[in-house]
Amino acid sequence: MTDPQNRRIGVVAIIIQDQHDAYKIINEILHDYSSIIIGRLGLPYRERNLSIISLIVDGDTDQVGAMTGKIGQIENVSVKTVFAKSVTQE
Repeated sequence: MTDPQNRRIGVVAIIIQDQHDAYKIINEILHDYSSIIIGRLGLPYRERNLSIISLIVDGDTDQVGAMTGKIGQIENVSVKTVFAKSVTQE
């Protein structure tokens, strides 16, 4: 379990360009990291032949980086992460 002091809230954006095989791989990766994913929204953008997935994550930067690193290696997939500056826990 991750030390709560090292956990950060972030948003991960994933853009998939015309790649049906990518969905299965991405879903497997997201399943493997489901413990840090607190929300997920997926939208098809048919007019542009894209799919967009946004994730809300709560984990340490190593966990999020490992997940996004695996996703970023998939052909025709872009991924970016933004972390909150500071979120205090009560």
